[in-house]
Amino acid sequence: MKIVAGLGSVDEYIPYVQAGADELFCGYVPYNWTKKYGTVLPLNRREVLAYNVQLGSFSELEILSVMIRKYRKPVHIAMNSLYYIPEQYEEIADIVKQCMKIGFDSFILADPALILYLRQKGISCKIHLSGEAGEMNREAIKVFREMGIGRIIFHRKNTVASMRQMIEAVNAERLEFEAFALNELCQFTGAFCNSLHCDEMCHLCLVPYELGRIREGVSAESVDENVDEPEDDGYLCGQTGCGLCALYQLEKAGVTHLKLVGRGNYTDYMELDIKNLRKALEILKDVLDMEKTGNIPAGPEAERRYISQMKREIFGPAGKCSGMCYYR
Repeated sequence: MKIVAGLGSVDEYIPYVQAGADELFCGYVPYNWTKKYGTVLPLNRREVLAYNVQLGSFSELEILSVMIRKYRKPVHIAMNSLYYIPEQYEEIADIVKQCMKIGFDSFILADPALILYLRQKGISCKIHLSGEAGEMNREAIKVFREMGIGRIIFHRKNTVASMRQMIEAVNAERLEFEAFALNELCQFTGAFCNSLHCDEMCHLCLVPYELGRIREGVSAESVDENVDEPEDDGYLCGQTGCGLCALYQLEKAGVTHLKLVGRGNYTDYMELDIKNLRKALEILKDVLDMEKTGNIPAGPEAERRYISQMKREIFGPAGKCSGMCYYR
């Protein structure tokens, strides 16, 4: 499985590649788009200017394209709003063509109408179906495959079992499949979230909340399922979302790429995330090799071996993790 890491600025490309990222993704919102449409008609649902979340000028893309030619690690451009107004489709097609001229040929898209529009215009870019596209099943994957999709990005709420079923149903189609691995275990499903990610207000997913049973006479404060605040502001791998324990199952299910969310995150934290995910994959490879040669029993025993060693090497002798599991 390959690591696909979120990129917030041009300056982060080389450090993330050196840390072990195989691929990267970023947003690109031209100033003219921001000036014309502002926050409420976003290009990629990350209309943030106050800190590094996306690229905002074509010159940055040109610099990034030179880096890609040297380091040979591709960058996918996200334009993953759920929908656009009619006049925007032609503008987006022009942006895609400009990006392709300087070497960017893969785009993460969530709007089926945009995918169809680009294909009807004869634009032969590679398309990764964003996890923001929503619920997935084998029939949906077959429909999107007919649109020329090269990769399916499963959304956050997919189980490993459902991903396995979908992958097995279209295995012969040579599609790539990407699943979330670290960070931002959002309580919402992106396809059904109409909140904004912008400078003017706090992201809805960051508003303090509590999980608890709702029944007559019992408040969320009185149950044991409340969400605790982190004890400190230091680094903890997977503090906001972690799928490391599930890597064995994801590999067996046929997942080919792992999404490491991180646009807007601290650069040094992201470097540590990439290194830890790379370390987990190295441990997984060793376990799979031993399983293949019969040195350890296949199945649950091999999985337990991987999880135990991974927790010990990444989270320390106590194996203390965040508990924010993507896949339970």
